[in-house]
Amino acid sequence: MRPLTEEETRVMFEKIAKYIGENLQLLVDRPDGTYCFRLHNDRVYYVSEMILKLAANISGDKLVSLGTCFGKFTKTHKFRLHVTALDFLAPYAKYKVWIKPGAEQSFLYGNHVLKSGLGRITENTSQYQGVVVYSMADVPLVSSGHCKCQVPTEKDVVPISTSETDLGPYTFLKDITAST
Repeated sequence: MRPLTEEETRVMFEKIAKYIGENLQLLVDRPDGTYCFRLHNDRVYYVSEMILKLAANISGDKLVSLGTCFGKFTKTHKFRLHVTALDFLAPYAKYKVWIKPGAEQSFLYGNHVLKSGLGRITENTSQYQGVVVYSMADVPLVSSGHCKCQVPTEKDVVPISTSETDLGPYTFLKDITAST
């Protein structure tokens, strides 16, 4: 487990800033201690410095994970957020979209949120803005990178939001759990 390089930090913070803006500093300097980002096997972990010091005695090949996985770097050095980062991004999100209960299941399985499935949206959300998608019960569902909110239309089938976070492994685990 190593600290992120200058380039990795820039790429990751640009992606996170798309969702939480200037609140980026609040992720690192929290009231309950200082947190940092560490890279292990192309995955970025968000971990308390206290826990990081305790884990310093564990060798890198024996360490599976530490802290919360925020995302991973692809082979082309792009950063992809994981759904596990949502608990940390949601409280600081600048732009939010609430979807109706009928559209939740469809959205979580990878389909777009259509205009008919939109419950509410934060004011002044610009087109292609990073948003956090909530259920109508204020439960964060996923972070979305493509919000087409400013598209004027008369029709009811315009995609409003598309998912950017990979929910595949979690959806698959839910299917296995439901069938047993």
